[in-house]
Amino acid sequence: RSEIIPSNKHLKVMDLKLSDAGIYTCEYDSHTFSISLHIFKLMISLDGHFLPNEDLELTLMQNSSHPLPSLSITLFNSNNNIVTPTVLEDKTRQKYTVKLKQLEATDSGTWTCHVHSESPLINQNIPFDVKVLGFQNPDLERKYATVDSTVILSWRLNFQKITWKEGFTGQLNWKQQEGAPAHELLDFNITARGEQHKTKKSNHFRFEIPESKSGSTIAVKLPKVHFNYSGHYQCQLAYNSRYVQSKIELVVMKVSANAVGPLPRGAEVTLTCQVSSPLPSNTHLRWERVNGTQMDVKKSKQHEVKVEVNVSAAGLWICHLIEGNDLKISLSYPVEEVPVWISYVVIGASIGGSVLVFVLACLCTISGISWQRRRQRAKRMVQARQYLLENKTCQCQQ
Repeated sequence: RSEIIPSNKHLKVMDLKLSDAGIYTCEYDSHTFSISLHIFKLMISLDGHFLPNEDLELTLMQNSSHPLPSLSITLFNSNNNIVTPTVLEDKTRQKYTVKLKQLEATDSGTWTCHVHSESPLINQNIPFDVKVLGFQNPDLERKYATVDSTVILSWRLNFQKITWKEGFTGQLNWKQQEGAPAHELLDFNITARGEQHKTKKSNHFRFEIPESKSGSTIAVKLPKVHFNYSGHYQCQLAYNSRYVQSKIELVVMKVSANAVGPLPRGAEVTLTCQVSSPLPSNTHLRWERVNGTQMDVKKSKQHEVKVEVNVSAAGLWICHLIEGNDLKISLSYPVEEVPVWISYVVIGASIGGSVLVFVLACLCTISGISWQRRRQRAKRMVQARQYLLENKTCQCQQ
């Protein structure tokens, strides 16, 4: 593992080991030169391949011919910012353990372990790579949609950015609410070359797998959102029996009325704006009438899932979903009035119908009385015939 370079008589040692530490002496004629070689060895947990929220552990070993110095260790992340780990030193000073908790996907990159000692004077930078496979999305993202709209839910992975050279698998699940059974929508695997293969696993509701321009994106398309498509969509990655996941919560909004069709004069209709799940404290629903006044505005209370407004005149009403100061989605509902001539026709038809019912009732009453009289007369005639048949005498009044 060593060779002497003839041109300058340098000694070159390859593939250094801790046991190579010591004093190297060069003798030339009557001259003797000695050099002390101090060796460090840095070992990284999990071979430098992590998932989010996992802990980084470094083991720094040193060896020297002199008594081992006490080292000061400083850790710099990929942005060259100092991080504060936990450093443990053994009694022999031969081994140092550096622990840093809960890595994030953004921590990926080349880190530096700076080793310092006053005696002997040591200022050594040891670079090492940290790769954290994960999502570029936030851990929990909320997305809003209106009924019958088209929605694409996507998760961006960082495996190409960090040059992840090993394959891994994953799946996409959906459940309507926490604690409900999960339904697997699709599973996928990504090879070391970055090739992506997806398989649709469920027909629980209609969805599509859109063509992705980037191989690092997992996405599903809901072409016509239903109210019950809301819930938690969870993308999960699996690598070496370890898992990481990211969720998108889909909240769906719809508007409806308690009466369908044009509004008759003097009548009232209730418009309802509703979302599929409770809203955060900084989010609310708001009804407002286009070109209306402040009196035509109705807001939901905190954490309410619906808001109602009573309408007695024609106009276009819009329900907004507002998060903080941002308008997320809107859905409109037009209220139309019945034309005046139709109102008159309806009133005339009602009056005419009432008169007709009254006339029919009178005719039925007269007909009933007449029928009752005929029935009584026929009954008396039957009785008279019966008397004659029985040879009874019929006395007539003079």
